[in-house]
Amino acid sequence: MAFVRLLRRGGVRCGPGASVDALRAVEAVGLSRRDDFFWALHAVLVTRREDHEVFRRAFETFWRVPPREGDPIALPGTPTLPPPPPRPGTRRVRPERSADALGALRPHPPAADPEVLVAWSDQEVIRHRDFEQMSAEETALAWKVIAEMRPRIPRRRTRRLERDSRRGRVDLRRTLRASLRSGHGSVPLERSRHDTGPLDLVLLCDISGSMDRYARVVLHFAHALTATSGRVHTFVFGTRVTNVTRQLRSRDVDLALEAVGRAAGDWSGGTRIGQCLASFNLRWARRILARGAVVLLFTDGLDRDGAQGITREAARLRRSCRKLVWLNPLLRYEGFEPKAAGIRSLLGEVDEHRPIHDLESLDQLAGALARF
Repeated sequence: MAFVRLLRRGGVRCGPGASVDALRAVEAVGLSRRDDFFWALHAVLVTRREDHEVFRRAFETFWRVPPREGDPIALPGTPTLPPPPPRPGTRRVRPERSADALGALRPHPPAADPEVLVAWSDQEVIRHRDFEQMSAEETALAWKVIAEMRPRIPRRRTRRLERDSRRGRVDLRRTLRASLRSGHGSVPLERSRHDTGPLDLVLLCDISGSMDRYARVVLHFAHALTATSGRVHTFVFGTRVTNVTRQLRSRDVDLALEAVGRAAGDWSGGTRIGQCLASFNLRWARRILARGAVVLLFTDGLDRDGAQGITREAARLRRSCRKLVWLNPLLRYEGFEPKAAGIRSLLGEVDEHRPIHDLESLDQLAGALARF
């Protein structure tokens, strides 16, 4: 378990179940041969080619001698000495006795000083890590990063006019009033232009079983959006649609998500996309989309009803809103192909199809909101 934690801090993508898989692999091959032990751990802990060298150096360093009592990284239950306090925004790791182990985690040569530590930004390590592969610590850090986001809500031109002395068209009413007040023969020209206001933003979030980990992160993002603007409306759907806008207005994100969980009784269940879109179009579309809102549809497109009614209801939703953006976590796969019936039904009825599976894609979405 300590070795898996060390790999994770070194940038190797291994989720919370990696320790269990590693133990099972070692039980299968035994401890009699070092090569078998090495490749058994390698098979379950390394999923990317670039992680091979990091794994090899970490293995040679960590398993050189057994962890001792007092080492900063030790077996569970072994008393440990507290590590030196890290600088803000950095994580320090010190495996075993000397730090050439730590230097071996990176491609640069090991330092001569046995107490040299390697540190890197927590946010940089998890920025490209899939939400589904994050450990509990990494997920908590990702939530903090999302809470600090300040996305710019898109704006629209309103019918209200405001005074503009430099540009804009001539305002006849204000010009006449100004001429009556002045009493002179010359008429000063008053100009005005249309004011702008925040655009309505509607988030439809799929909370079915296949979307559970991603839905929690997206709801954190919805909470950050709600704190930025009062024109954000959030709905969750699985087998039915639930309006959770009021719940997400709580200042405490934990209390807000707890209230969302109580309100949504179909969490981690099946998905009926067509039926839920029809319910939203019937009950909410006229009230919320009348001002030309941008709709963010967060789902993987996997439908238990065989995509029945998805094309019709998605087309109706697209006609009712300013822009329909589909956020799909399945786009994280390089070889993604729209094979499922629900995915094929949605693809032709959206204005934009974007990935959302890590902090990088979420940050790109936050930056693109202002252009919607």
